[in-house]
Amino acid sequence: MTDELLVAAAVLPFAGALGAALLPRRARDAAAGLAGLSALVGLGCVLALIPAVASGRSAAVSFSWLPSLGLAVTLRIDGLAWLFSLLVLGIGALVALYARYYMAPGDSASRFFSLLLAFMGAMQGVVLAGDLIQLVVFWELTSLLSFLLVGYWSGKPQAREGARMALTVTAAGGLCLLAGMILIGRIVGSTDLATVLASGDRIRESPLYLPALVLVLAGALTKSAQVPFHFWLPRAMAAPTPVSAYLHSATLVKAGIFLMIRLYPVLAETDAWYILVGTAGVATMLFGAWCAVFQHDLKGLLAYSTISHLGLITLLLGLDSTLSVVAAIFHTVNHATFKASLFMAAGIIDHETGTRDLRRLSGLRRAMPVTATLAMVAAAAMAGVPLLNGFLSKEMFLAEAVAGTHDRALNAGLPLVAAVASALSVLYSLRFIRQTFFGPPALDLPRAPHEPPRWMRFPVEALVVACVAVGLAPGLIIGTALEIAVVAVFGERAPAYSLSLWHGFNLPLALSLAALVVGVGLYRLLGPRIDTNPRGGPWLLDRLDAARLFDRAMVGLERGARWLEDRLGAARLQDQLRILLLVALVLALTALLHGAGIAPATLRLPEAGLDPAFALLWLVGGASAVAAAAAAKYQRLAAIIFAGGAGLVSCITFAWLSAPDLAATQILIEVVTTVLLLLGLRWLPKRDRSIPIPASEKPRARRRRAADLALAVAFGACLAGLSYAVMARPAGEGIARFFVENVYSGGGGRNVVNVLLVDFRAFDTLGEITVLGIVGLTVLALLRRFRPAADSLDRPAPQRRLAAWERAQPDRNPGDSMADAMRVPATVMTWLFPVLVVLALHLFLRGHDLPGGGFAAGIALSIAFVLQYMAHGARWVDERLAIRPVTWIGCGLLVAAGVGAGSWLFGRPFLTTAFAYAEIPGLGKIPLASALLFDLGVVVLVVGATVLMLVALARQSLRRARAEAAGLPQREEA
Repeated sequence: MTDELLVAAAVLPFAGALGAALLPRRARDAAAGLAGLSALVGLGCVLALIPAVASGRSAAVSFSWLPSLGLAVTLRIDGLAWLFSLLVLGIGALVALYARYYMAPGDSASRFFSLLLAFMGAMQGVVLAGDLIQLVVFWELTSLLSFLLVGYWSGKPQAREGARMALTVTAAGGLCLLAGMILIGRIVGSTDLATVLASGDRIRESPLYLPALVLVLAGALTKSAQVPFHFWLPRAMAAPTPVSAYLHSATLVKAGIFLMIRLYPVLAETDAWYILVGTAGVATMLFGAWCAVFQHDLKGLLAYSTISHLGLITLLLGLDSTLSVVAAIFHTVNHATFKASLFMAAGIIDHETGTRDLRRLSGLRRAMPVTATLAMVAAAAMAGVPLLNGFLSKEMFLAEAVAGTHDRALNAGLPLVAAVASALSVLYSLRFIRQTFFGPPALDLPRAPHEPPRWMRFPVEALVVACVAVGLAPGLIIGTALEIAVVAVFGERAPAYSLSLWHGFNLPLALSLAALVVGVGLYRLLGPRIDTNPRGGPWLLDRLDAARLFDRAMVGLERGARWLEDRLGAARLQDQLRILLLVALVLALTALLHGAGIAPATLRLPEAGLDPAFALLWLVGGASAVAAAAAAKYQRLAAIIFAGGAGLVSCITFAWLSAPDLAATQILIEVVTTVLLLLGLRWLPKRDRSIPIPASEKPRARRRRAADLALAVAFGACLAGLSYAVMARPAGEGIARFFVENVYSGGGGRNVVNVLLVDFRAFDTLGEITVLGIVGLTVLALLRRFRPAADSLDRPAPQRRLAAWERAQPDRNPGDSMADAMRVPATVMTWLFPVLVVLALHLFLRGHDLPGGGFAAGIALSIAFVLQYMAHGARWVDERLAIRPVTWIGCGLLVAAGVGAGSWLFGRPFLTTAFAYAEIPGLGKIPLASALLFDLGVVVLVVGATVLMLVALARQSLRRARAEAAGLPQREEA
């Protein structure tokens, strides 16, 4: 039961995200309900796992991914992961309810809640990852999804800029983290988390420890917005407030904290850890608190205060004390509760008043008494007022600051630094309360303030109640959860600590009271001056704005890239291909010269003589290829015909050499590509022989053609030599014998080629069809913006002649000229449609044992649609064919990946084939393999990608015909 609960806790958010994405765009209630239900059910699963993580135990479930490489998907939960899962799912459920009322009816609710749930799943993946590389994958997924959430309102420039900055910083840190995890895996010999956590001494004693530590901390500190990487968090406040309340207080920024706590047993307790983590924490805590004081935007104030509190937690982790780690874990939970409630309160204020500017807000406690009370309690918790949860963790922080040893430079002034940061926290918290809720009522607000809907306020109430409850009875409310997490980190070394409200009158309490008094005094002293600061930023620090430095760096990077492009780039496709082929040729020759390529001894002449018929066939193919190259400049139609002839020779060659699968696939591809090239040929600009080539250009053109010929001959010779060396090897060499001997026992089929593609190398095939889908979408994007050159268009007929022609042919549709030009009876093409569908079905069903397969079937079915375009014209294709190519591409990928993931349900690796005989009445035993379903995904995606290009061409024809009918010039769309 434990395994099922753990899998459910990890998978439910992703399942909810998929369900939300399928809902209608405006289905706000359904999407919010699905999001909240997914989070609550996941939370119930996590709570049910408490027996599995009690007393320092852990539970794990693993699914084989690539066992030959030692890779597996492992979910692991212990006390620390359990506590963070409670935060991710519990606050996620509250944010889902809050967002239901915050998001406007015009917003795309399905997209928002789908992204929110997907991010929740990614955070669960980070928390529950049982492998270092798996953790990095989910880590980068959180960066990508946070980019989409921050930039949700893509129409706002601030949202786009904030999303781009957040993704750039956190994704760059993620790449550093990947390198660090690889180094740790090399030191330990495994990336399994349990193995790594048991190898602390080995890691710290390794010469690779310091670079691994720096790289891991680069990922953690960028994600948790530590100085100097802090600047992305304030810019991310352009996101919707539910996103800020979830990502920027409880989840995303806590991922870096979680990582440092998770790896504390193996990376901490060294001078390098102390210096790097402690220094970053001190700088971030003070800088964030000081900047928060001068913010005029409510969310800006909360953003910088979040940076400061994240710095406080980081400092606690850097002190290398077991009690300081306990305080860090405790404050992480406390900060998530009061900061999420404050962000949601700020969103309510903005939602009901129309502004977040502190200089415009005043006296809201009269119009919004309940919201004001809740926000004041949460702000008091942030300031560390007694009897609230923030006070307890701040007391633990001050106690560690006072108790720190003085043999290190950072500890010497730590009590003073802690007191200053606490005083500044009181200052900006008091400013938040005083200027928002007290004073005379504001008269120039965009909207009349009033209380929000009851259920919009409920998440704030729940979190504030948690702040008060933990503050009054910490041992009862959070004592068990904190103890489980601490034991998970330290094991038998877990320290003794007390969560009592009263520890006597001591120095930490004195510092806390002093901070309260000094914070109030600073507000009375600086309050008027803060409001008159026009920039909303701290004095003397405007020139050190890291965001400005980042923007300058990005501009410099862009200029550098353009400089390289101007000097190394190529505008013409032919030049780009020339560079690509040259690089490949140089690399191949280098490998050959260094003994890594083909040994000369493998290039043996055939023992038997060359068949004259085969030689004649290749003479025809070579002549066709040369003729295609010669005719390409002025006779494009002839060039396509000659290229088709060369392709036909390749098909016959495959059949000659006993490769019927390749021959069938090649001939089908030749048909589709030839027709698509013919359809696109009409859009190319015309070439005129009468235009003379300048005399100065002729020598350069001859040199370029000679260089291209030499490159083509060299590259072709290399490929021919490689192909011949592969085919001339003795029968016992290579891996072919393995596949021949295991194709039936391992894959349940007799067609070696197809079983290889859908079973032995199915992961490669999954990647290839993914690339094919991306290519199809790219072609669609290019053709949607493509407008043909002016000289490629026929002159539009005068309006009188066009109208007369339309009256004479009332049944013809614009864009039907292809059928007229091809002069092929439309009836024959129509009759061929069911024939080709049956052929595609035949190729699909026989592919596992006989020549055929999913790719060939998909191409055959695509030919059926191409013929209908040729027979009936563009409008018929666009209006009559009920096919959604983009949907087909997505469904094909989902089917192929889903079949592969289905093997996990039976404890087998990803894409493992199941084979059995099915007894069908009247037919007897029929061999069936799960790879058939994988092949079905291939068919669907191939058809979708091919028809996507066809539909794009059809719409180009329609656009041209409509423009000509209206007498309008062709022009590029924005």
